[in-house]
Amino acid sequence: MYAPDGKINKNASLLCRQSGAFQPYQYTTQRNELLGAREGAWLGVPLSWSPVYDIYGPDAVKLLNKVCVNRDFAKLKIGKSRHAILCHEGGQMLADGVLLRKDENRYRSYWLAPVLAYYVDTMGMDVKGEWVFDEFFIQLDGPRSLEIAEAAANCDIHDLKFAQNKEVTIAGKNVVIHRLGMSGCLAYELHGRSEDVEDVYEALLEAGQDKGIRQLGQAAYCRNHTSGGYPNQGIHFWYAYMKDEGFVNYVKAINNPFFNMYIAGYPFAGSAADDYNNGLVTPFDIKWGYLVNFDHDFIGKEALLEASQKNAKTVVTLEWDAAGVGAAFAKQFEGHPVDPRDDISPVGDGADTMFATGFPLINLSKVMDGDKQVGVAVGRTHDYYYNTMVSLAYIDPAYDEVGKALTVIWGNTPGAQTEIKAKVARFPYFDGDFRNETCDVDKMVPRR
Repeated sequence: MYAPDGKINKNASLLCRQSGAFQPYQYTTQRNELLGAREGAWLGVPLSWSPVYDIYGPDAVKLLNKVCVNRDFAKLKIGKSRHAILCHEGGQMLADGVLLRKDENRYRSYWLAPVLAYYVDTMGMDVKGEWVFDEFFIQLDGPRSLEIAEAAANCDIHDLKFAQNKEVTIAGKNVVIHRLGMSGCLAYELHGRSEDVEDVYEALLEAGQDKGIRQLGQAAYCRNHTSGGYPNQGIHFWYAYMKDEGFVNYVKAINNPFFNMYIAGYPFAGSAADDYNNGLVTPFDIKWGYLVNFDHDFIGKEALLEASQKNAKTVVTLEWDAAGVGAAFAKQFEGHPVDPRDDISPVGDGADTMFATGFPLINLSKVMDGDKQVGVAVGRTHDYYYNTMVSLAYIDPAYDEVGKALTVIWGNTPGAQTEIKAKVARFPYFDGDFRNETCDVDKMVPRR
């Protein structure tokens, strides 16, 4: 997608290959890049290989209402977007992503296919699907992202509320800018024709030179999701693909190497990997139950009705004890023979393995209250803004109390694991004044 010496890759210290294309893996350090979203802004293209898929036709709304848990998509205005969720009959999630209404009968999806494509091809409705391969995807996150976007577009975009978008011109190119992001801070996504990506990226980078902009590589992407309170597929949970036999057979028939990863098995490791259900979630498990609308018939409705009443688990932030993290790290230096331990030195869990093996590896760690398991910790990461080690955890709601002392069992091998003290912390962990969903941009940045 990008030339090794092109405008996007030229400053990278390391490159990687994703979907057969060169991508910037790291520019400076993960600390420096991640802090961009807290101190100025970071600019990245980690999602340029996202699966983008359009559905259109007379039954487009009918199909979306059948396969998604959300409220009626007929009420979604043209040019607006929504966080869409698809579940199987058991209520566990199969896909989630952004759904944008392009016109009366056409919707564009990000990260909902191939599951959405499976339904389009097999449900027998008057609807068609179309893969989109000519769209770029740039992300701009941080407290100064609005200033940078406005400087590059030379126009006022203060009017954009969370999940809204508009068309602008950057570097003479037509661009759609969305106020969206998953790192917890004010953020924008920019979309346009793939052939324009280098020019638009360069214009944004230039506009941010005096505003603290930093280039973001693949290695650091997703690390802010834990602190931002945004559970993410491939880091905090995996979709229940293997529980839908029809979908599995559909992917096998396509035989696409990227999609084959979806049905290769459950990519779990850690002390809680003995039960694959520990890594699967319903929307209610991750505080997304507010997106479920029960006023129509949809796949998984009965199971989600039960889940909404059962309240079996909820997501919280865990703050890991510094001494315990240090002990886990130090174990590898205790001389021969050394008990095998999982390496706790990487910045975080989940994403890096994707580029090393082509398969994400999600660490599931048991969360204990004494001898009783009360949950599962996921998405461990070093939060450089607060200088702490944190994770999310799916726990018994009875333990959802800030300050509650618990223990995480870190490691794969029984008999060679590390018990690390942890405590329940605020959720979301990042609670700065510029959270994307709630911040008042008029108070942050003067209008142009």
